[in-house]
Amino acid sequence: MDMHTVVVGTSGTTAEDVIAVARRGARVELSAAAVEALSAAREVVDALAAKPEPVYGVSTGFGALAGRHISPDLRAQLQRNIVRSHAAGMGPHVEREVVRALMFLRLKTLASGHTGVRPEVAQTMADVLNAGITPVVHEYGSLGCSGDLAPLSHCALTLMGEGTAEGPDGTVRPAGELLAAHGITPVELREKEGLALLNGTDGMLGMLVMALADLGNLYTAADVTAALSLEALLGTDRVLAPELHAIRPHPGQGVSADNMLRVLAGSGLTGHHQDAAPRVQDAYSVRCAPQVNGAGRDTLAHGRLVADRELASAVDNPVVLSDGRVESNGNFHGAPVAYVLDFLAIAAADLGSITERRTDRLLDKNRSHGLPPFLADDAGVDSGLMIAQYTQAALVSELKRLAVPASVDSIPSSGMQEDHVSMGWSAARKLRTAVSGLARIVAVELYAATRAVELREAEGLTPGPAAQAVIRALRAAGVQGPGPDRFLAPDLAATDTFVREGKLVEAVEPVTGPLA
Repeated sequence: MDMHTVVVGTSGTTAEDVIAVARRGARVELSAAAVEALSAAREVVDALAAKPEPVYGVSTGFGALAGRHISPDLRAQLQRNIVRSHAAGMGPHVEREVVRALMFLRLKTLASGHTGVRPEVAQTMADVLNAGITPVVHEYGSLGCSGDLAPLSHCALTLMGEGTAEGPDGTVRPAGELLAAHGITPVELREKEGLALLNGTDGMLGMLVMALADLGNLYTAADVTAALSLEALLGTDRVLAPELHAIRPHPGQGVSADNMLRVLAGSGLTGHHQDAAPRVQDAYSVRCAPQVNGAGRDTLAHGRLVADRELASAVDNPVVLSDGRVESNGNFHGAPVAYVLDFLAIAAADLGSITERRTDRLLDKNRSHGLPPFLADDAGVDSGLMIAQYTQAALVSELKRLAVPASVDSIPSSGMQEDHVSMGWSAARKLRTAVSGLARIVAVELYAATRAVELREAEGLTPGPAAQAVIRALRAAGVQGPGPDRFLAPDLAATDTFVREGKLVEAVEPVTGPLA
């Protein structure tokens, strides 16, 4: 567990804090200003609850049932009931880090003072996070509008001591037992509090923040593997010259070209060995790597802009404004997040596609410029990496299917009151799958490219210092080099871990300097 504490104030949070809480188990603490804002907003809600006029979420039903005025003696039951009835998810359990991100981001909005919940409700959520208790949240149930309702409801159910949750040891138990074991008193919800716990885009936002972090690592890794493939294919690095990219000034393109140029510095393989088989130009998958990788980088930059805006937001309905008004609104709609989640899935699919094309070129004796078929030790007796490319191709095909946008779909719900929804949760779930697949695709290129570079070295050619550093680190991680056929899956799995954990970038940066 992360030993540092994330302090939640009234004005949003950062992506780094989300990841610290979600993935590293950092502790959470409410600031004094947040407690004060919570108390002030609650006074507004209490005053409205005492009036005879109906106020949505305070003294009315919800959604299509908002027309009913609820008497004071039924309001606690109303808040319990919305949590119980909305905790209607189905399917596999969602990952622990997603649930922790979702809860932390909901706590961030509560702490803004715009939701009207009491400080003890927010403190209980912090206590549950700090105890390592993770509510059981299911794959299906959110339409990405009126918030991630079902996922957030399962979390709210745990605060009430109901439903099931996973303890710090990973065992699923009744939530009431887990709260009792950690000395946490279940909350008794009052006016508006049940609604405030459910009405946010926190699940899709948490998954966006983590996907952006993972994709940032993978795009840098993909620049490295593209450079290694260019090197192994005896390509030219002249296409990476800064002056060429300056005349098409997309920021990401320039960054990717610079990364690749640094990886190729000092190589004895690039641009000097085309006389035997003259090439006017390298293939698109090699020559255009900065343009494709760079477009993805610019998509990530847009995703970070959207995420930062959402991290600074307080999403609820109704909201308590600073002048004391309580107003209904549509800020819970997930469209801004859903669009960028889908956009990232498209970029990931295309990065996977160009990556696989370079791998296939390395394995094809008719296009690899002298490398053995499938990089096999004794082609015919050995199959080499033939089926590794099959696996990579299957992953690419899967990423293409996952690139179909979820946000263009909408199924009306709640008796046509909620007649246009974002499907942002679905967009986030498929992006997580795409990111995982992309890491494997990049890993296969790394595995093939390093083997190909070693085969060039065996011919007497000298790879660059960066390529040599990568090969040393990969072999030290237990991934074997060229040789007769062997059980390949363990090598591929170890290479995937090497890429996913950032070890590839760590291996190359002592030579190249920091890569973007």
